[in-house]
Amino acid sequence: MSESKSAYRQIIKANSLFGGLQVFNILISLLRSKLIALLLGPSGMGIAGLFNSSINLISSLTNAGLDVSAVKSISLANASKNQSEIESQVGILKRLLWITGVFGTLITILFSPWLSQITFGNSDYTSAFIWISITVLLKQLTNGQLAILQGLRKLNYLAKANLYGSFLGLIGTIPLYYYYGVKAIVPAILISTLIGLFFSFFFSSKIKIRKVNFTLSETLEDGKTMINLGFSLSFIGLLSVLSAYILQIFISHKGGIIEVGLFTAGFAIINSYVGMIFTAMSTDYFPRLAAISADNMKVRTSANQQALIAVLIIAPIIVLFLTFAPFIIRILYSSKFLAILGLISWGILGMLFKAASWAMGYILIAKGDSKLFIKTSFGFNLLFLINNCIAYYFYGLEGLGITFALNYTIHFFVLKIITFKKYNFYFDSEFYKIFSVSTIVCALTFLIRFIDPPLLKYGLMVLMILISSLYSLKELDKKINLKEVLANLIKKKNG
Repeated sequence: MSESKSAYRQIIKANSLFGGLQVFNILISLLRSKLIALLLGPSGMGIAGLFNSSINLISSLTNAGLDVSAVKSISLANASKNQSEIESQVGILKRLLWITGVFGTLITILFSPWLSQITFGNSDYTSAFIWISITVLLKQLTNGQLAILQGLRKLNYLAKANLYGSFLGLIGTIPLYYYYGVKAIVPAILISTLIGLFFSFFFSSKIKIRKVNFTLSETLEDGKTMINLGFSLSFIGLLSVLSAYILQIFISHKGGIIEVGLFTAGFAIINSYVGMIFTAMSTDYFPRLAAISADNMKVRTSANQQALIAVLIIAPIIVLFLTFAPFIIRILYSSKFLAILGLISWGILGMLFKAASWAMGYILIAKGDSKLFIKTSFGFNLLFLINNCIAYYFYGLEGLGITFALNYTIHFFVLKIITFKKYNFYFDSEFYKIFSVSTIVCALTFLIRFIDPPLLKYGLMVLMILISSLYSLKELDKKINLKEVLANLIKKKNG
């Protein structure tokens, strides 16, 4: 088997493992969102969205980016097969997790009155923020254990930890929403976080790593690389969450809490349900890229392969979502949420450009180029926030969908220039051919939405689904020989 085909198969294999998991997570998210939508309505979804945004903001401010920087450090140690270095990096990470987690909890408690006032316009939610502060520590510990599994490429354990945590987290919160309504939002967040923590520790404990104790000074000294990259990533994460938080506050003040709920629901479809594909892929892609980060040629090959697979997978999904968007909204939420149709129809077009720019963005992280990463991320976040606020002010929710597509188009072209000048990265001609065909098919499907006769409209859209799916399957077959893969799977199953 050629090295190229083997690499493509590894990408598909990892994506199949986590893609299957993400499908399950989508179903869980679907049930959770449906539950909140039916029992709490748009306003309840808005409150839950604001609480989660606040938690993410505090976590991004205090987590030191360890959930990502630790993956790079542990991946490099794992690639060198140095058990002593692996134990050292894991020991440093565990010590840093407690320090940053406790700090985040204390910060949340200290600023709980301010958070309530800024987020909801009153102090009624101060006690709720004090309770939620515990989740900042719990999430930090959970993400740290998952980072260990990811860095050591224990993908089966990682998949199971996410799977069981998500499923039992849902089961544990259903009765609360049913009996207590809006009052259950905070307890539900706490319970689901605790369940996730339990399974992350359960599966990470299966890996036998000798415990290494460090003093505080040793932790800070030996963990410099992890900490420096981590703080850069933390700053970037903070910018992203802060931008989302400011936008939600802006929407809340201009359009009201129901508009925040609609915004949260719309971007849950775009970023969570469709965007989970990137989460699945990055689980294998980032540690693999980090291990070869010193070799620009290998980085270019790996990023090209990953971007190509991402585009081939995401394009048919975009066409499907564009075709059945009204039905998907009703299934996921209810007819009250049809106001987000324009938002997700425009926004989902941007996912094609996000697929390509996503592969390039990880190059900066894998290289550990903190200064460049900070500069570009600051510029992107500021531009995106300004665009989003202007678009919502003049065009409402649909304007946010338009700017989502526009923002990721800008993101794609700017990153192309940066990665070429800095690391001599470029996409090959094959990628551009596939990307162009996929873009044309998605754009045509979007335009067909405006045809009046329903029979003609949906007939053409179903045709676009077939064209997009068959094209992606054909190109994937060239890369991995689908018949051979299926034959091997059947043989393995029967053998």
